[in-house]
Amino acid sequence: MTATNDNTIAGTEHWTRKGEVKLYLYEKPAAANGKRGTILFVHGSSMSSRPTFDLQVPGRPSSSAMDHFARLGFDTWCVDMEGYGRSDQKRPINCDIANGADDLAAATDYITATRGTAKFLVYGISSGALRAALFAQRHPERVARLALDAFVWTGAGSPTLEQRRKRLPEFIGKNRRPIDRAFVHGIFSRDHPGCAEERVIEAFADQILAIENSVPTGTYVDMCMNLPVCDPALITVPTLIMRGEYDGIAAVDDLLEFFKRLPNPEKQFTVMAGISHASFQQKNYLAVYHILHGFFALPEPIFRG
Repeated sequence: MTATNDNTIAGTEHWTRKGEVKLYLYEKPAAANGKRGTILFVHGSSMSSRPTFDLQVPGRPSSSAMDHFARLGFDTWCVDMEGYGRSDQKRPINCDIANGADDLAAATDYITATRGTAKFLVYGISSGALRAALFAQRHPERVARLALDAFVWTGAGSPTLEQRRKRLPEFIGKNRRPIDRAFVHGIFSRDHPGCAEERVIEAFADQILAIENSVPTGTYVDMCMNLPVCDPALITVPTLIMRGEYDGIAAVDDLLEFFKRLPNPEKQFTVMAGISHASFQQKNYLAVYHILHGFFALPEPIFRG
């Protein structure tokens, strides 16, 4: 099912706390009758949540994933991890993956308290997928379904991580790293140029750089030297692995080994044609939405044997 209405859905800003840390959340409620569930979108290493999941590009149908899924009947939320966007950046830490999983626990505490949500449909991309997986490992009772896009388990066979490790001493030596327009363009040129429209990349860069010009180093350090950070045998919820055809982070063999170890029989593995790393910003983004919607809307099994 594809929603193509370009009307933007009104969103609401929220704030919560993780101890002394102030976290920013953003909500777009279901715009259709018969709510289908609550999606929590989890961003990656190099940008905050709203440019990733609420990207507004005139003339691009359903450019905002939050608008798209809200029109399909889902309540949608995203959260800026500590150190990103509108959330606090005051602590002298590098905001690693485990810290991001803590942020998701605080975010779901808040959403449950204010909206009564018992279980979440969780989507994470890149290091956001690692945060989401670790959160699901720690709190399976809060996760109805888990979707991991551009995920990496051990890092074996990843050309992007191989190149990134060359800069590991730099990342270890500081808590934040700069980002600029050239960096954002590099996300789309490093694996397979042409997978995204230039105007979409520019809009993405505009909306990222309007909020921040640096981001934490912690997820880069973890992905370069501390993998694996989660155990598939302990992720007991229904899980979807989404791998872009050209993604340089997510090596297929690494993902298949992770997939085989997931204990829940309700699991899926999909390769997305013509997609590199940032799937919601690609030319084939509507296919990505379709795959994700199919998994999140899948009926619960009647018979389990």
